[in-house]
Amino acid sequence: MDWRGFAEQMAELSRRLLAQESPQATLDEIVSAAVELIDGCDAAGVLALRKGRAVTLAAHGDVVEESDRLQGELGEGPCFDAARTTNDDRYFRIADLRDAPGWPRYAPAARGLGIGSMMGFLLYTRDQDFGALDFYSRRPGVFTPDSETAGWLLASHAAVALAGARTVDQLEHALETRHAIGEAMGILRERHRLSEDDAFAVLRRISQHHNIKLRDVAQNIRGDAPKKP
Repeated sequence: MDWRGFAEQMAELSRRLLAQESPQATLDEIVSAAVELIDGCDAAGVLALRKGRAVTLAAHGDVVEESDRLQGELGEGPCFDAARTTNDDRYFRIADLRDAPGWPRYAPAARGLGIGSMMGFLLYTRDQDFGALDFYSRRPGVFTPDSETAGWLLASHAAVALAGARTVDQLEHALETRHAIGEAMGILRERHRLSEDDAFAVLRRISQHHNIKLRDVAQNIRGDAPKKP
């Protein structure tokens, strides 16, 4: 393994991930990079659990979503386990799916999909878990200890980039919400001669009475307001 060359690829990947415009674009770039950078990797995906259900957040290769669907239906599988782990077992490597006794129903079904070997890593930072980044190969015996180290490095870079993307996305969403509420309050103040506090109280009462988000109330008021010529 040319670790110096791989380090340069990781540096370039970090720049690519930071250039993405949304968390979903970041996820899509992560799985694309996994196939591009990890020797023998034919497909990659990110699986997360949402209320106990397996959800494919990103996929590069047709086998990914079918594998995730199987694991969700069967309630077992390496990616499924990695996504829900609460201990230090934050990764797995299966050199040959013909010898995977831990998943007696998933392993033969995965072989039927043409999967020979797999490995995966939990995408996590100190405060957040984002799901499992999973690597697939059609051939058994492809993923080695070096592959495991490379995958871990890629997953570490990916988790940090994804955390940053979500933070930026949340900040932009918060700014949009603040702007929408401010405009709606201005409309109410002008229309009904209200103070700023009274205008906000009206928005809050509507939100609570109809059980809808304050931002949605504000957007509805903005939409009802007559357009200035």
